[in-house]
Amino acid sequence: MNGAVSPDLEKAGQSDLAARFDALRIAVLQTGRSIDEARARHGDYDDMCKALLGRNPDQADTFAVLDGHYPAAIDEYDLIVITGSKFGVYEDHDWIPRTQQIVRDAFAKGIKLIGICFGHQLIAQAMGAVVAKGDHGFIVGAQDYQVTGLDGEIDTRTLYAWHQDQVMSVPAGAQVIATMPDCAIAGLRYGNTAISLQPHPEFTRAYMAELIEARRGAVVEDALADAAMESLTVAVEPAPIVDMLRTFVLTV
Repeated sequence: MNGAVSPDLEKAGQSDLAARFDALRIAVLQTGRSIDEARARHGDYDDMCKALLGRNPDQADTFAVLDGHYPAAIDEYDLIVITGSKFGVYEDHDWIPRTQQIVRDAFAKGIKLIGICFGHQLIAQAMGAVVAKGDHGFIVGAQDYQVTGLDGEIDTRTLYAWHQDQVMSVPAGAQVIATMPDCAIAGLRYGNTAISLQPHPEFTRAYMAELIEARRGAVVEDALADAAMESLTVAVEPAPIVDMLRTFVLTV
């Protein structure tokens, strides 16, 4: 025998993982909202995160922490997902320290965490990292990242980005799992508890295009908006990232 796994056994294993993931109790901590102009078509940021993980809007609980709504007991959940946001994690909002405490409590209790963009930054800051505006200004559009998978292999993945803030230092015990030239710490893994990404695997091309045009001239200059729109002709690859997130939550 050569030790290879048969296609039938591999399929059975994948089905088992899918069934186990579907059984997870998931809380989404909503820290921001999608743009008003596109929300009816694309959903809010909590909806996008749920869709990324294969959940319908009613198949995971949303807590709009930016409005002061928090889980009564995080022990009721197997996984906590923290969304993106227009806010900076260093800004003075009452809900940010409280949400950071939820992160620290999740670490203490061994509850899995996924953070995206703002969520990536918030987990890092809660665990002692510095977050600040990056030297390169806004990073917008499809970007290539070097991503280290759970098996240690490094692959180039193209994902959508929209951010100016960056994690500037690596928290104790964390490992950098994604990087790109203008953002050295674009993904972090914290042992078996948390995993986070600066880019947006939950964004679709259509939403990204509407976001760029809605913020053109007001938030990003025309030249950057033009380059970002041009980048949308490149295919993005969220599926391997989704597989990595789901596998991390279930098997690590």
